[in-house]
Amino acid sequence: MKPARIIILAVAVVSAGVAGFLALQVARKGGVSAVETQTVLEREPTVKVLVATESLPVGTRLNANSVAWADWPKGSVVEGFITEQSRPDAIQTLDGAIARMPIFNGEPVRQEKIVDSSSRIMSSLLPAGKRAVATEITVATGAGGFILPNDRVDLIMVRKEKNGDKYRTETVLNTVRVLAIDQQVQEKDDGSKAVVGTTATLELTPDQTKVLAVAQQMADRLSLALRSVADAREPDTKAADYLLSGDNGSSIVQVIKSGAIVTDSAPSKAE
Repeated sequence: MKPARIIILAVAVVSAGVAGFLALQVARKGGVSAVETQTVLEREPTVKVLVATESLPVGTRLNANSVAWADWPKGSVVEGFITEQSRPDAIQTLDGAIARMPIFNGEPVRQEKIVDSSSRIMSSLLPAGKRAVATEITVATGAGGFILPNDRVDLIMVRKEKNGDKYRTETVLNTVRVLAIDQQVQEKDDGSKAVVGTTATLELTPDQTKVLAVAQQMADRLSLALRSVADAREPDTKAADYLLSGDNGSSIVQVIKSGAIVTDSAPSKAE
């Protein structure tokens, strides 16, 4: 091999070694940085929605301290929510409005859950088609005073059989809602105190109202049996239909004497 070629090859090897050494030094000093990948999350637009700042039982009146505006995802706003854009003065205009259904802390205030402040409380709590009917109770017939508004109860009738010393008991109403005990339409603040009253107001259908009216005349005693909260989904329209109509469903006139039905007769028709 010619001396010139040997010299050129040696220079190339030395140059490559120097270049590698310099690159290694630069890398150690942080001259070459790794490429960082950053994920950018785009936040969903929000709107101001009126929410409860505390739990509001049925019958509670709203005020400036019980509701406030809160950010809510725009895509999750449904019909019935009260927004600042649609009703900017809602906190002021709803002052004194009545909660006709429970509203929990942080829950959006829906228009269908409240009624105007000028409404009468009891009539505003009644769903369409229902009636409020009162019946007398005592500590003994009202579950020891532990029945509270919004509880579910059965109405049990006790009456003495005709021409005998035996008593007959039957449930004439099932799972009906208690609207109020005397004048109280909501639970105590801690939810644990009993309400001892002399009158319970029940939420009934028109037919149940008639059944209760007959039972009040027939019964020696009417008692309310407190139901579990787990029974709240059971039908609340059942009633002792025989107190309302005949076996075939036709209207009848019932004559009650000394707490017992003595005659059942169909109403006369005009010839």
